[in-house]
Amino acid sequence: MTSVIDHARRLTLGALAVLALSGAASAQVVERPAGEPVATEGGLVAGKTLASDVRAYLGVPYAKPPVRELRWREPQPVAPWKGVYNADRKSPECIQVLRAHNLNHYFGEEATSEDCLYLNIWTPPAAKAPAKAPVLVWIYGGGFTIGSAGMANYDGEAMARKGVVFVNLNYRVGALGFLAHPELTAESPHHASGNYALLDQVAALKWIKANIARFGGDPDNVTIMGQSAGAASVSYLQASPLGKGLFQHVVAMSGSAVGSNRTSDLAAGEATGLAYQKALGAASLDAMRQLPADRILSLQADCQLGCAGSIRVGPIVDGYFLPKSPREIFADGTQNDVPIMVGFTHDESGGPLKAAKTVAAYEAATRDLYKDKADAFLKAYPVKSDDQIRAVGGDAARETAVEAAMRNWALLQARTGKAPVYIYMFSRVHPYTPGVVFADHDPKTVGAYHTADVPYWFQTQDSLNLFRQTRTWTAYDRTLSDRMSNAIIAFATSGDPSAADLAWPKWAPKSEKLMEFGDSVRLLPMNSKRLDFAATLPQPAPPAPVPGRPRD
Repeated sequence: MTSVIDHARRLTLGALAVLALSGAASAQVVERPAGEPVATEGGLVAGKTLASDVRAYLGVPYAKPPVRELRWREPQPVAPWKGVYNADRKSPECIQVLRAHNLNHYFGEEATSEDCLYLNIWTPPAAKAPAKAPVLVWIYGGGFTIGSAGMANYDGEAMARKGVVFVNLNYRVGALGFLAHPELTAESPHHASGNYALLDQVAALKWIKANIARFGGDPDNVTIMGQSAGAASVSYLQASPLGKGLFQHVVAMSGSAVGSNRTSDLAAGEATGLAYQKALGAASLDAMRQLPADRILSLQADCQLGCAGSIRVGPIVDGYFLPKSPREIFADGTQNDVPIMVGFTHDESGGPLKAAKTVAAYEAATRDLYKDKADAFLKAYPVKSDDQIRAVGGDAARETAVEAAMRNWALLQARTGKAPVYIYMFSRVHPYTPGVVFADHDPKTVGAYHTADVPYWFQTQDSLNLFRQTRTWTAYDRTLSDRMSNAIIAFATSGDPSAADLAWPKWAPKSEKLMEFGDSVRLLPMNSKRLDFAATLPQPAPPAPVPGRPRD
């Protein structure tokens, strides 16, 4: 009963946040139950039927709350309950710093708690549900320091309406999700520590494997998907031996850990943990477990939202979840060999080349970045006038960063695996409402930004107009979204994204082509020669001396 009691408590504490979104009545009353409760391993779960006739089961526990003595321990199986668990609202996000209200991707207030290991399930309308529906599992991004399954742009209703079971899940973030420490390693049965966030994802996938058939999903046809740090998570899961048999396809958007050897090792992670302990002034691991979570969060750096601390944590080669770096695992051919669909957006990479205002500044930035390779770089990415810098610098930034990362994943999969690869690029610029202003980007210059593709894949474009109109969506945007979601569903069904309205050939090292989703949908050749050159360039140096930062 402990899990149910904790869940009830966090619902009470989160009531104000829920009220801010939808009002007391809609938060507390289920007008249309989702049929008979579903029998899971933990107990009976009741959901609700949405206006679309999609059935939703929100805030379903997949592990015990990782609180008190379970802080910084791998997730434990959920405690069984008696009676019916009412899964009628989303759970709190895993505790993290909160978002400003004038960001581009602001979707309302969410309760936040260490008691956060819950998932949401959307199933097709009963009249349209296949006997065994493909299962799509979404893993959010946020630099491994923020993010939530409760965000409106990750809603699964539209995808379920098309015949799949859609699941998204919470996982621990920041220091609470990744802190390694010698004492944690010593108490672990696997002699490993850190990577708790990734172990949360494994626990959720195991729960899905054991229970999703009762919700109409096919446990042997699961596709894991993620964007940014969620995409990196997908790459870690494909590399990890713990992922074996838990999924059959992967989709990754704008993030990868496969192409780099910079994932820190356990010793470096433990050193970060000791630095954390010292900064907290804690005498022992037990003393660290007694501290309020906000004290711990205050030391974090690189949290995307202005954390004042200086200590970085992230995925490590711990010897358990990751026996080697993902690059080494793929090079050995021991990854989970499944079809992959990877891609990126046209304008998500930045840096000094793209920001340069004059040819002289562009050339100076190139020489500063690439030293003895600068002349070769300027030959590959030449600019002859100031007005060419943004386009050429943008191509260079993308091809040497996120496009290179996703291509490296594809190359390694093709080299040692047998399953097919598909690559895409999203280039559609959102139709912003005139005059709209955000704190975190300029609609006039941002282009097809990092995460711009997500609401198209999931048909959640209206989430960006929840509290004020920021986009004026066109009929074309709706059609493009429909085609993109069809491709995801086709891939989840068969491992091939080709659909009735889209012929999408496999990518191959000797015939590098990607599918562009932009002002038109078309097959484009990749610039293999320039990408090969980009692969010879030095990777940027780590930004801080503290070990433990993920090297995506």
